[in-house]
Amino acid sequence: MNIQNAQAAVDTWIQEHGVRYFNELTNMAQLTEEVGEVARIIARRYGEQSEKESDKNKDLGEELADVVFVVLCLANQTGVNLEEAFAKKLAAKTKRDHDRHHTNKKLK
Repeated sequence: MNIQNAQAAVDTWIQEHGVRYFNELTNMAQLTEEVGEVARIIARRYGEQSEKESDKNKDLGEELADVVFVVLCLANQTGVNLEEAFAKKLAAKTKRDHDRHHTNKKLK
């Protein structure tokens, strides 16, 4: 599934199951909440914090998918073609960062 198809799938889901999009501020708050859930898993599973028993069954993929879902909602409701925006951003990062990362002594 490409990004454009994912945006369309989210829009269809919202129309069929979600009644309407939450407003942009509510979705921004939801995005922050979902990113926090990802951060909690990463900090405890891969970082230095100990993982609580209640965290051990958390699915990182599911939480990342929640982040993507809300990002797609925000893109849809603000008229952003995320596939085009992502391609443009990837090209800019490639141009800007290729030599920078290859010459970064901290990455060797």
